[in-house]
Amino acid sequence: MKRVDDFRLRLGKQELVPIMIGGMGVDISTAELALEAARLGGVGHISDAMIKTVADRRFDTKFVKDKLKLYKYNVENPDKSAVQFDLGKVAEATKLHVGKTMEAKRGDGMIFINTMEKLTMNAPKETLKVRLTAALDAGIDGITLAAGLHLGSFGLIEDHPRFRDAKLGIIVSSLRALQLFLRKSARTNRLPDYVVVEGPLAGGHLGFGLDWSQYDLATIVAEIAAWLKAEQLDIPLIPAGGIFTGSDAVAYLEHGAAAVQVATRFTVVKECGLPEDVQQEYFKASENDIEVNTISPTGYPMRMLKNSPAIGSGIRPNCEAYGYLLDAGGNCAYVAAYNRELAAHPGARKISVKDKTCLCTHMRNFDCWTCGHYTYRLKDTTRRGADGRYEILTAEHVFRDYQFSTENRILLPGA
Repeated sequence: MKRVDDFRLRLGKQELVPIMIGGMGVDISTAELALEAARLGGVGHISDAMIKTVADRRFDTKFVKDKLKLYKYNVENPDKSAVQFDLGKVAEATKLHVGKTMEAKRGDGMIFINTMEKLTMNAPKETLKVRLTAALDAGIDGITLAAGLHLGSFGLIEDHPRFRDAKLGIIVSSLRALQLFLRKSARTNRLPDYVVVEGPLAGGHLGFGLDWSQYDLATIVAEIAAWLKAEQLDIPLIPAGGIFTGSDAVAYLEHGAAAVQVATRFTVVKECGLPEDVQQEYFKASENDIEVNTISPTGYPMRMLKNSPAIGSGIRPNCEAYGYLLDAGGNCAYVAAYNRELAAHPGARKISVKDKTCLCTHMRNFDCWTCGHYTYRLKDTTRRGADGRYEILTAEHVFRDYQFSTENRILLPGA
């Protein structure tokens, strides 16, 4: 019976353990988690979601405080169009996070950065180019283009000296999305080095509508693989979403997948950025405690725990400090929803906004508990103590379990 370790992911001249840990923001996929994946011979991700907040937390910088100070005059103003990011500071924060991570890298694996197109930051094209360029400058092994179609992203960095050196990949949830990307980026004469195919059981933002349950990852992967073969395109496919055991992974690898991307089981390891009290909420969750809702201002459905403090919260938008979801006109769906409820309840000490949530503030505070479909199975991967709390695992334990397990077995700690 085959194990994940019987296969290898080939990216250029490099061979890796075919396990990629997904890039969960905001600093949930920490540098420590990515470094462990690389040390063990696989691929780890960091994320550039709210990069200035991450830098402040990790390096004691004052990017957020300085931005708030600059735009504090605008806090009461519903019009956020004046709130802009200093591109030099964005680059500085990105280089700090990426550079320090790459300096600490050990082992034969690789470290990528997950870059979300939907972080529009009141200047979508300009800020995205800076984030991509700064990551390349700082020596990142590769960039995974996420949360959007990224139709122009290759063009933003085609003049960079590392454009054909660094590994570049994209996350898609359909053949059509991949076809659109390849068509739009064809003029750069640069194919993706890998394609992550994210299915409907993934965590966080989904590339599906509320009819997500009608789709199946294996079917989507097979459709994309058949099209690539017909087009004579040799691009490694990496399925993601709902791959909970090593045996789940082997099933895809035996059918031609180059690797698998996994994340849910790594939300409850010591190297993950989630506070332990939040990790305990993940362990305790039942299947009925998980929902797919539309409260994200990005327009994408999002899977999360129903008891997330972010749901229904009426917190004041803090775009002057954050503002990562402001579009090119300075608009955010949460800002609009908040102002609507504020106008409807004049004088109220506290309001509730049911239809949208402030992702910037709540992700920063770890109050938006995004999760994968199989989060309710996490309790079966560890042991529960006499005090009712579940034992937090190590990234190495979970990685090795994926790498060597068979027959859908899950290795418990201490076994």
